[in-house]
Amino acid sequence: MTTRLIYFAWVRERIGMPEEDVELPAGIETVADLLRWLRSRGEGYEHALQYPDVIRVAIDQEHVDHREKITGAREIALFPPMTGG
Repeated sequence: MTTRLIYFAWVRERIGMPEEDVELPAGIETVADLLRWLRSRGEGYEHALQYPDVIRVAIDQEHVDHREKITGAREIALFPPMTGG
């Protein structure tokens, strides 16, 4: 199953693309698994996700914890920490 990954702000800048469609490998079950797998995909991913604990994630437009299962997700968005002003 193809999952659309969407990247925002400096996550997008460091990875070098706004979004991509991927086939997730077997064993990628949670948000934390996804972040670990993405970091292994190259230098831009490693740089963007070097501190995975600060990355916010939404599955199908709902913010979730890193322990959340991603099975069946159509869209997963990755955000840097949000700040107010």
